[in-house]
Amino acid sequence: MAKPPLLRFFSGLIGGTRAVESIVPRRTFDDVVLPPSTRRALDQALTQVTSHDLIFTRWGLGERHPTGLALAFNFAGPSGTGKTICAEAIAHALGRRLLLVRYAELESMWMGDTPKNVAEVFRLARDEQAVLFFDEADAIATRRAVSFDQGSQRESNLVVNVLLQELETFNGVVIFATNLAANFDPAFERRLRTHVLFEMPGVEERERIWRVQLHPTKTPLADDVDFRALAKRYEGSGGDIRNAVLKAALAAASEPGPDALKAIHQRHLDEGMRDVLAARRVMRQSILDGRALGATGPLEAVDALGSGLGRRAALALGLSVAALLVALAALAATVL
Repeated sequence: MAKPPLLRFFSGLIGGTRAVESIVPRRTFDDVVLPPSTRRALDQALTQVTSHDLIFTRWGLGERHPTGLALAFNFAGPSGTGKTICAEAIAHALGRRLLLVRYAELESMWMGDTPKNVAEVFRLARDEQAVLFFDEADAIATRRAVSFDQGSQRESNLVVNVLLQELETFNGVVIFATNLAANFDPAFERRLRTHVLFEMPGVEERERIWRVQLHPTKTPLADDVDFRALAKRYEGSGGDIRNAVLKAALAAASEPGPDALKAIHQRHLDEGMRDVLAARRVMRQSILDGRALGATGPLEAVDALGSGLGRRAALALGLSVAALLVALAALAATVL
């Protein structure tokens, strides 16, 4: 059966990423390692879903509370801590599809029509009886502005209003994932049924994550591999460990010699994790970070920043004067 026109547009690739994607869930809670407190919160959230019909239909509370029946959950925590996998696991446990919405791509493609398309996403979730999952939800549910200096602020407020209206009438499961929950609009927070905090894994969880990243029988491991030592040495997320394992496998496979004799050693895993953590530190560097500017302290960093901005201002002024002189010369040539 042909997809609806908007779904065909949504499913199109935007910079290599689909804005809206309907997924048949395959991963379960067995595929993710979580701290005990996070797992308990997820079990409680799943119980709310399975008890929804009992409470609101057979017990009659739906007649007293006809709006706001959506089971809206907030998955908050750092990147790489398992939020997306757990959303897929919930959909798998319920036997439903997962409608994954990457709002940043949706907004960039549909600037000007975003509110209508947010409403369309909810309609698609109703039609498919799918679990609706908004990734990086702080972008869609951000605090509303009180003044409208730009048209984009007005549209952002309208998007939040549409989101709140849809949550009032949506009778399904919707999950919002964010690592910036402080940016949520207060009215949106009140419509969230449960907040699940995804914390960074401890030593016990990290050791298990290292193990599950590798195939139990096919992955060749050297005798010197010590997952416990890796878990104690590196404080990373599950996503960090996954990337480190892939880097280690690539390094081991690239070494000279026959494939049958190649194996992943402890040094490969160490180097892979160091590379991942080093890359993360680079991405977190600030322009005011003295290390990034070659300064020795915060005052030197500010001075360097000021001198850099001064040079840019001088350059811009010089280019403006040159452009003005060219324009005057062209005008004089025209008059003559």
